[in-house]
Amino acid sequence: MDYVIVGNGVSAIGAIEGVRQHDKTGTITVVSDETVPTYGRPLISYYLSDKIKFETLPFRPEEFYERNKVTMRLGSRVLSVDPSEKVLTLDCGDKINYDKLLLATGGTPVKPNLPGIDGPGVYNFTTVAHAETLKELVDKVKKVVVIGAGLIALKAAEGFAEKGVDVTIVVRSRIMRTYFDETAGELIVDHLEKNGIRFMQGTGTKEIVRYKDGAIKGVETDKGMVPADVVIVAAGVRPNMGLAVQAGLTTEKGIRVNDYMATSDPDVFAAGDVAEAKDLLTGEYTVRPIWPNAYTQGRYAGRNMAGAENPYTGGLSMNSITYYGLPTISVGETNLADDDEFETAVFLDRENSIYRKLIFKNNVLAGCILIGAIDAAGFYTSFIKNGFELDEAGKERLMEGDPSPALWPDSFIEAMMNNP
Repeated sequence: MDYVIVGNGVSAIGAIEGVRQHDKTGTITVVSDETVPTYGRPLISYYLSDKIKFETLPFRPEEFYERNKVTMRLGSRVLSVDPSEKVLTLDCGDKINYDKLLLATGGTPVKPNLPGIDGPGVYNFTTVAHAETLKELVDKVKKVVVIGAGLIALKAAEGFAEKGVDVTIVVRSRIMRTYFDETAGELIVDHLEKNGIRFMQGTGTKEIVRYKDGAIKGVETDKGMVPADVVIVAAGVRPNMGLAVQAGLTTEKGIRVNDYMATSDPDVFAAGDVAEAKDLLTGEYTVRPIWPNAYTQGRYAGRNMAGAENPYTGGLSMNSITYYGLPTISVGETNLADDDEFETAVFLDRENSIYRKLIFKNNVLAGCILIGAIDAAGFYTSFIKNGFELDEAGKERLMEGDPSPALWPDSFIEAMMNNP
């Protein structure tokens, strides 16, 4: 069996491991337009600020690929997929045949329709190549404007600020609104502002202004001009579905997959930020562009490519990141304050940047936001993932910050003991 994986994210790692669980001898080829093996993308801000070395970025050591007999075609771009002939055509002219194909092509940075966006001085921040480029500039620039409200925007800002650069984040609404409510967002902003990052929330970007020679002058907003030497555009990513569309696969918000991570072509699978897959809590099919889902989807795809027939149980909305030492996490449904179906419980210690919000639906924990104190995050997540029903006393314990495993159903504990 010949397996081909297109993409270089953690989905590829999961797929390799999934395939090798069931097929020890089939060939595995990974094709990526990046020039380095899979690495931890959240780490690139620390690489930019010289907190870590390049050698610490890889997600798996070189021995991993050797041990799993993986052929790497790095620096290669797939031009087309021919499902009828089961062949890929690369930009160098080479053709690669496959029996099973995984599209793990990730996301592409969104390019806002802004005057002045084309030209020197405007950058994205999603790959190690972007970080390498910005490392050449970080000691030469004085002012940076970051356009965006998500994780990439915040980590790009942190990377520059750590090097003493004056950083302003321009946000059309508020930060991290997909994962955090207003209170959590305020705590994060307050913490980052104490560390020197300036925020302009609720601010629209009108134009990237340039001097006559093309150099960046600043960013014109609806609240005035913000001077800048460099602009980082981090306005989100969209699924990179070009190959799927060209191959005639079913696409909606992402590449639509079934419970086995297969696309509309049974020999072509998709995983990660490009896949529209089942959500664990709602049962709906959606794109969840987060690391844990990407890895898990890749692993299930790999198993099923190798014939295991293991249905994917579904992804979970989750975000966990630390900003200047402030740990944060959100899991499940987190922005439902106006929905009568849900009950919320909140604890806030603003002085110490500690926040806990729990969201219940029909006596089941449906989501949580934890800022500052996140030691119990794994236990809260267990209640969310498994849908444990709670009585009033159990809910009260969770509300008080005690998600004790003693509240797990006996049947679940027995199953865990029998399947360590």
